[in-house]
Amino acid sequence: MGSIFSKIIAGTIPSYKIAENEDFFAFLDIFPITEGHVLVVPKVETDKFFDLDNALLSRLLLFAKPIANAIEQVFECNRCGISVIGLEVPHAHMHLVPINSADDLNFTRPKLKLSSEQFAEVQSKIIAAMY
Repeated sequence: MGSIFSKIIAGTIPSYKIAENEDFFAFLDIFPITEGHVLVVPKVETDKFFDLDNALLSRLLLFAKPIANAIEQVFECNRCGISVIGLEVPHAHMHLVPINSADDLNFTRPKLKLSSEQFAEVQSKIIAAMY
């Protein structure tokens, strides 16, 4: 097991899980740029996002869709933004972030520092809005 995301998927590192199926795992970013910032990762460890095979790549968006819809319901935002950067962890992943402007996806801004209680509250709200 190489990447930190593989360890999160395996459960050896705790996370605030939002959703999971046989191919994907979604969890709260612990260094969020805004409340409701979720990471969606394939379980297969692939470094570059566009190196994922076409079928897996298309299913990733379908897996992320109900999470994005829940984020839009829970947080006051214009929409759920999507970002693929891929430089910080060598494991393909997508960021889902509630945004009101393009600048809200600026990853160079200071990250939020949330308590475990705040993370748990955000997690509960997103999960509840998905069902």
